[in-house]
Amino acid sequence: MGSDSDILREIGIAFRHARLSHAMTQEQVARLAGISRPRYRDIEKGTAAARATTLMNVARALSLEMMLVPQAMVPAVQALLRPDDEDEMPAFVSQPDDDDDGPGFPRA
Repeated sequence: MGSDSDILREIGIAFRHARLSHAMTQEQVARLAGISRPRYRDIEKGTAAARATTLMNVARALSLEMMLVPQAMVPAVQALLRPDDEDEMPAFVSQPDDDDDGPGFPRA
């Protein structure tokens, strides 16, 4: 496991990538997460630690969910999220297909 500062930077990088992929500003994420923009900036840069609830709120503002994954399962989860060499898409995409009404919803 890396140092605390390495972990903070890794979380910040993940938040930054998610924010940019959603074409959001730091101000927008901060507002949705209920924190100030300077506070979000410091979290994104990995220069400030934050409470678990703050990190969860930031993640949810970015359409992410934080969860604890058993260490033995991390490679499997990473493989699901990693793009396949052939089609440049991850093995798992969280957005449903256009013709999918989602689980539990009967088709009309």
